[in-house]
Amino acid sequence: MTRLMVTTLCVAVAALSAAPATAADQCAPRADMIKALGEKFRENPTALGVVNPNVIVEVFVSDRGTWTILASDTRGQSCVVSVGEGWESAMTTAALPGT
Repeated sequence: MTRLMVTTLCVAVAALSAAPATAADQCAPRADMIKALGEKFRENPTALGVVNPNVIVEVFVSDRGTWTILASDTRGQSCVVSVGEGWESAMTTAALPGT
């Protein structure tokens, strides 16, 4: 699984570096991507991480469990890394005495 995510992330980073015509189908300005994810899928930002000084990865999730992972660069361009359904957030709860 980790290997697949790293490979997918490398493809997204390469797409961000490619000419706009090459990445046009899966990439767009970040503001447009966020607007579309909110309006079409009701997905909101849930998490983010830094890939390198030029790229961050963001996870958008809806209440229905659909999710999208975007890679965004410092120029404001975002590319879809992966999408799916059935997102579940891990919750950590403290064990209380007697429970």
